Amino acid sequence: MYTKINGFGIDYIVEGSSTNLPVVLIHGFPFSKKMWKPQIEALKTDYYVVAYDVRGHGLSGVGNGQYTIEYCVDDLVGLLDLLKISQAVVVGLSMGGYIALRTAERNPDRLKGLVLCDTRSEADTNEIKIKRALQAKSVKIFGAKKFANTFIPTVLYENTIKNKPEIVKLLREIIDRASPIAITGMLIALAARTDTSSWLRNINVPTLLMAGNYDEITPPAVLSSMKEQIPKAEMHIIPDAAHLCNLENPDAFNKHLLTFLKKI
Repeated sequence: MYTKINGFGIDYIVEGSSTNLPVVLIHGFPFSKKMWKPQIEALKTDYYVVAYDVRGHGLSGVGNGQYTIEYCVDDLVGLLDLLKISQAVVVGLSMGGYIALRTAERNPDRLKGLVLCDTRSEADTNEIKIKRALQAKSVKIFGAKKFANTFIPTVLYENTIKNKPEIVKLLREIIDRASPIAITGMLIALAARTDTSSWLRNINVPTLLMAGNYDEITPPAVLSSMKEQIPKAEMHIIPDAAHLCNLENPDAFNKHLLTFLKKI
């Protein structure tokens, strides 16, 4: 389904009964809601599942490419309003985690629970900001396909690449269809995001953290540090997975997610 939120086109899907606990899935950069297929299938029987494309991604609008994480939070809250969801369990992976964390800081009343996957609360270091700037420059010159060639190996465990070609194919298709304007715009937005670390101790809803054991972008130690600062947090490390642990090992991911949701 496609709707306008804050004047911006957002594409989303809903599965399950609206009388069930709402669970909202926010994907990572530069992917789309398609990356949540294993979770949608696992959740839709007992939960009201909402998955959407962050602005500039998937089937959502591209606009002028001038994005911020603040705008992404506005989109999430607007989608909750549209669907008449007062509170939801928000699940965010990587970039989705940044959006979820900023929502927890700005709009804590909209959260029933929080799931943070392969993400971090700190803002980018100067080194990472420079890296994102170089990536944006490369996308402008060479396009999305070359970016996919270099980016995908950094987010997947080497055994995933060898043994699960369907995942590589899915991610490549998503990136290949992405607008260079959107990719570069979101790279700049990620580099400019705020640091939410000081707010972690104020998160007062049940929180689950998960990380792939081979994730080099946001290693398990990063999430473990966050877990120590969030009062009602638990954490699980997903084996045989890197930065996209929900796709690389969906059985383990879904097991922990479902167990967590049953407690809410």
